[in-house]
Amino acid sequence: MRIARILTLLLLTWVANAGDQPQWGERDTRNMVSPEIGLPESFDPETGDNIKWVVPLGTETYATPIVAGGKVLIGTNNERPRDPKHEGDRGILMCLDERDGSLVWQLAVPKLGPDPYLDWPRTGMASPCTVEGDRAYFLTNRAEVVCLDLEGMANGNDGPFQDEGKHCVEAGREPLEPTNLDADILWLFDMPAVVGVYTHDAAHGSPLIHEDVLYVNTGNGVDNTHRLIRSPTAPSLIALDKNTGRLLARDDEGIGPRIFHCTWSSPSLGRVNDCNLVFFAGGDGVCYAFEALLKSANATGVRNLNRKWRFDCDPNAPKDNVHEFVGNRRESPSNIMSVPVFHRGRLYITGGGDLWWGKQEAWLKCIETSGTGDTTESAEIWSRPLGRHCCSTPSVYEGLVFVGDCDRQVHCVDAETGEEYWSHKTNGEIWGSTLVADGKVYVGTRRGDFWVFAAKKEKEILSSVNLDSGIHGTPTAANGVLYVATMEKLYAVGK
Repeated sequence: MRIARILTLLLLTWVANAGDQPQWGERDTRNMVSPEIGLPESFDPETGDNIKWVVPLGTETYATPIVAGGKVLIGTNNERPRDPKHEGDRGILMCLDERDGSLVWQLAVPKLGPDPYLDWPRTGMASPCTVEGDRAYFLTNRAEVVCLDLEGMANGNDGPFQDEGKHCVEAGREPLEPTNLDADILWLFDMPAVVGVYTHDAAHGSPLIHEDVLYVNTGNGVDNTHRLIRSPTAPSLIALDKNTGRLLARDDEGIGPRIFHCTWSSPSLGRVNDCNLVFFAGGDGVCYAFEALLKSANATGVRNLNRKWRFDCDPNAPKDNVHEFVGNRRESPSNIMSVPVFHRGRLYITGGGDLWWGKQEAWLKCIETSGTGDTTESAEIWSRPLGRHCCSTPSVYEGLVFVGDCDRQVHCVDAETGEEYWSHKTNGEIWGSTLVADGKVYVGTRRGDFWVFAAKKEKEILSSVNLDSGIHGTPTAANGVLYVATMEKLYAVGK
């Protein structure tokens, strides 16, 4: 009897801890839903209730934590240096021990400069990692795609890239000697240098892995005048060999001149009619579907990605001379900052007028994915207005869609029809995304309030707590623990 009980407890422990969270959202589809169970519905840093550990970060943290291989990876800035040899304004990727939050290693990268709009001061690293095995794929604040050894320098300086000491200092400065606290870069692809992108404010992207191919949005955008695309012919989406960093393909859609602000959305993937499609939302407010590349081993040269279809999320918006509408809050082009989510043959997308420079209009759309060519007039299943602007990726769960917006609202919508079941006004704008896990909806706001709702069509608030500073990323659930990053701290929350 005792043995049976022990086995039952072991089974329950195994079931409760569904595993790592190695990338932003579900694998491929990017749906913001986690299989974790046994997560708390409330926590309180002041009393320590359900707090496993808390780690100070920098002073500005926009990234979402990723958990894999016993490590927690989170981007921040260098305003609270962990290593005294890395001085000044830096983008920082921290690798922490999952057990206690202690620092394992960090990637420190100088600002891109000299124009602050290329890499905004003190913004730090804004991108989430994608981890596969012992490799972490990441987009630095300098718009470099890097492949990192998850063990850092502890197992030696591996890979063809050997210039970590030079990479972590400004040009012209004496290289530093890497230590075990430094990241081990296996390979590096410099997007501004190789494909000519011109970044804006902060490089942001979550790399997508499919077979041997890595898909990355380039972050191409306007210059410091907000009225000129300096690199109109640069790609918005590229494909790299995940093993070597070699450029395999790029989009050929001519998106550049139509980018209203910047390219901040990340790609997702779904299988439609026996074809793997890469879904990508451009800075022009259009969602594209490209045929996924076959394994890259025998590929030669740089190809153009083959477009299957395009869907204009705002077909009545201005399409020419788009930067004449900068600052126009009533009429402007749209852009898409969130990730398109693939679920049961449909794509769920949020978008609308630009948060800083565009019209005050946003929506959540559900579209069909099996078409070809221009599907703007045929693919839309339903469209639901949201408040003002929206940066958030939706969560699709048991026939419901949960999403936040910049009007401080959390919405629950029917996935089939778009009918709204409920909404709730929070205390601040929502830039991150909702996470559904263990029958709960977790979401934070820029005012620092963190909300937990029941994941059902009747509104039920389970808890709310005000944290130390604003929340800009998305909560992550892994191995029975919920991770919440504020601007200044990372909380590991568990029963």
